[in-house]
Amino acid sequence: MHSITIRRTRALPDMTRLLLWGLAILAAVVLATQAAYANADLRRFVGKYSGNAEVEQLDGSIEQRDMSVTIGETYNGFEVQWSTAIRRADGRKKTKSYEIEFQPTERRGVFAAAMKTNVFGHTVQMNPMKGEPFVWARVIDDTLTVFSLYVAENGDYLMQQYDRTLADGGLRLDFSLHRNGLPSRTVSTFLTRE
Repeated sequence: MHSITIRRTRALPDMTRLLLWGLAILAAVVLATQAAYANADLRRFVGKYSGNAEVEQLDGSIEQRDMSVTIGETYNGFEVQWSTAIRRADGRKKTKSYEIEFQPTERRGVFAAAMKTNVFGHTVQMNPMKGEPFVWARVIDDTLTVFSLYVAENGDYLMQQYDRTLADGGLRLDFSLHRNGLPSRTVSTFLTRE
């Protein structure tokens, strides 16, 4: 016959339990404060903005572009929606629109794009090695910057940078495109707050 010994474990002393609860509450408060701080900093950018720009093409011709951006708060970060409408000389108009949600990271002022959902229902970054854009944002002082990195089939890369800087009555938009580190195109304009 086998004997079974049952031992009772001692419960944590009350003071240790209180300390663990206190640490858990402190961690929750720190995380909530970081998210609130990030959102408070972003509230300055929230709004709708629009304007236009003249863009010189490689052949020397000038294209007119109508631009708009909407920046709004989300539950866990912010969202940027922007569109560019190219007005052709023959009267045709081609519009491109984008919408990306950003969530805070562990780095202050740096935000990860939440562009797709994984099998667990969590939003994750896209994979540039599959031809998808890798996108992130940052806020430094009065400038909200959105970066997009694309990796081509042959390994070349494109880097887009949208700097949206707060100014009286709206935003100053500075866009730049680099191919393999070399400047390819820049656009600067003022977007009026609606």
